[in-house]
Amino acid sequence: MLRRTVVAAAAALVASIGLAPAAVATPVTAAAADVAAIAHRGASAYAPENTLAAVRLGVQMRADLVEIDVQQSEDGALVVVHDNTLARTTDVEQKFPDRAPWRVSDFTLDEIRTLDAGSWKAPEYAGERVPTLAEVLDELQRGPSGLLLEAKSPELYPGITERIADELRKRPEWVRPDPKARNLVVQSFNWDFVRDFHGLLPGVQVGVLGAPSEAELAEVATYSNQVNPNHAQATPEYIAAVHAHGMTINPYTVNDATLMRTLIDRGVDGIISDRPDVLREQMS
Repeated sequence: MLRRTVVAAAAALVASIGLAPAAVATPVTAAAADVAAIAHRGASAYAPENTLAAVRLGVQMRADLVEIDVQQSEDGALVVVHDNTLARTTDVEQKFPDRAPWRVSDFTLDEIRTLDAGSWKAPEYAGERVPTLAEVLDELQRGPSGLLLEAKSPELYPGITERIADELRKRPEWVRPDPKARNLVVQSFNWDFVRDFHGLLPGVQVGVLGAPSEAELAEVATYSNQVNPNHAQATPEYIAAVHAHGMTINPYTVNDATLMRTLIDRGVDGIISDRPDVLREQMS
């Protein structure tokens, strides 16, 4: 692809003449079809986040990848939920009123499965459950959409790095390297987790959430394929610096159509959005 050719040329220029990444010219505008549409917590503007309903809707809206958050229950199950507590997106306070602060890690999988994770969003989603990672993988199996898996607060869950890797290894089609496929990316704000996970499954694409400084990008590039910052940090200069170190960049969480178009024109590789349908419209 033309944009990737330009990015590679920029990286070569940096290496050959010793320029700082910021001195490299901004990559040419990305072809919209080249940009990955990533459904944030599923199509979470419309369906309850991190549920199978949101995952399915993200697929229906033609997301290239569906993003989910993975944490660990008290008994070591990998469950899909964003917050460290269950209070915001389930009826845990009503079901277990004496268990405050309702941390994910304080409940067994069987207890979590009793919770309603849909009614808070809309009545038609009553009865949606907190899914496991295995259930999301099964839902996406053989479908058109890949998975962007965020390990949420892995420092709270000893052994979660190995558990996620083990769950993925059960499905070789997910971990088989294919540089042309948008199949699977594992990311986290915890960069030590990203480094450790890369050591366990080096064939799987990984990403750091946040915005490493330009001085940090060279080290991050030794173990990460992606840098995924808040959209406010995705300036033309920062995008160019990430590309110059051979990594891709997928800012979050972008729901405004004008900002989507701006970021596409700046040359991002993907956009993480609660509204993948709106994002698709900007790619047409």
